[in-house]
Amino acid sequence: MIAVVGHRDLGSRTVEPVEAEPRARLDRSAEGAAALVRAGAGLPLVFGRTAGEAGRKPTVLLPAQGAVPAVLPERDRSAAGELLVPAEHVRLPPIDPADRNACVGADERLVATCRTVLAGWDGPPSDGRDATAYLVAFARARGIRVEVVRPDGSVRGRA
Repeated sequence: MIAVVGHRDLGSRTVEPVEAEPRARLDRSAEGAAALVRAGAGLPLVFGRTAGEAGRKPTVLLPAQGAVPAVLPERDRSAAGELLVPAEHVRLPPIDPADRNACVGADERLVATCRTVLAGWDGPPSDGRDATAYLVAFARARGIRVEVVRPDGSVRGRA
């Protein structure tokens, strides 16, 4: 299984170059390797979209309160809707999307179940605020292979 973590604030000029990366990674991965993403904007959306186009229907983790999907932050709502279209499975883990620690904990569980982590990450170590840097370190500490997606010219933000 391939888990995806990464910055959710990809700049508009970054989305297109990033889209090519997951397809190449999926083509090289084991046949039938499943894609696992937590619903959201940025790399999770790009990867889910690409996995669906490559015939690998992703499993989407959609935060829930009880048996009901939780209200997501505004920036993640349309991305979550788009991710549900090609999804083969949807998991509803109890996560409060407004609680950063709950989201990081959910991502830890996601990463721990996978053989490979595809990380949209700009490289600096965690400063306590960058969950992606933390999750990369978390995966590496557990011997999980990490592949970083950072095409030349990538920028964060809505530029």
